[in-house]
Amino acid sequence: MVGPARRANFSAKGTVGLENMAKNIVQAWLGDNFYQLAPELQQIHTKGGVLVGEIDVILGTGISKFIGQRLAKKLNIPGAGKMQLKVDISHDEQALYWRRVFNGTHQVESIFQPQGTQQHGYWLETTGPLTMKLTVDVVDSAWHWRCLGFKFLGVPLPVWLFPQSKAYKRIENGQYRFFVGFHAPLFGHLLSYSGLLQVQS
Repeated sequence: MVGPARRANFSAKGTVGLENMAKNIVQAWLGDNFYQLAPELQQIHTKGGVLVGEIDVILGTGISKFIGQRLAKKLNIPGAGKMQLKVDISHDEQALYWRRVFNGTHQVESIFQPQGTQQHGYWLETTGPLTMKLTVDVVDSAWHWRCLGFKFLGVPLPVWLFPQSKAYKRIENGQYRFFVGFHAPLFGHLLSYSGLLQVQS
């Protein structure tokens, strides 16, 4: 279970002077694979920043849509369709902090804490009552999350009990292409949100 973590100040002030500390946790965890990431991804994971852009939220059909709507509600995502997304990224010596704001109204905050290194460790992502155990695969200069396990309210749960997830971020023409999706073996696509984001100056 994730221990108490100091939340970052999500204003621009929160990232000032933290480059070296952020570099320690991200670069140290990835090791040499850090340099296989696109330069823009290296920078956002060491200096932090704000990304903005239009995204698509897509639900499944039939019963998959019903499950996807419930999942979206738990994640505080405001339904399906096109919408604006702002992602505020900051760091300290303990963790990465991501605050996502959908359409300026629905906010989702996550804390990512590194454990060990890529070879023998993982990340713990805490979003509300849910903690995910994740590893990272660097493929074609892109960052791919891979889920290894879950905890809900501190109780370990088997991966098959939750919808399978897919998440990645890569660089396209200087912009940040990202995808987060959930599907279930019996129901197919449940929910996804994706789009192109750019750095807010």
